[in-house]
Amino acid sequence: MKKPSSRIREEIAKLQEQLRQAETREAERIGRIALRAGLGEIEVDEPDLQSAFEKLAARFREGSRAAIQGRTAPPHTPRAPQGGAQGA
Repeated sequence: MKKPSSRIREEIAKLQEQLRQAETREAERIGRIALRAGLGEIEVDEPDLQSAFEKLAARFREGSRAAIQGRTAPPHTPRAPQGGAQGA
């Protein structure tokens, strides 16, 4: 039996809300990471920042493709924590 259009609209509305919530979680996560990396302190135009993020995303996508195809991706080198003493 086919679903009535009203039921489909309800499902679409629920999915749109789920999408909005997922995007909010992702934005908050990326925002926290960007702030920890110091991006909140840098004066940069939004188009320049978006371009830099697009390049970063492409770099990570390429690394994922390389891993899937059996090639080794460039190693990820974690940043040292900022502030605080290390190894006293």
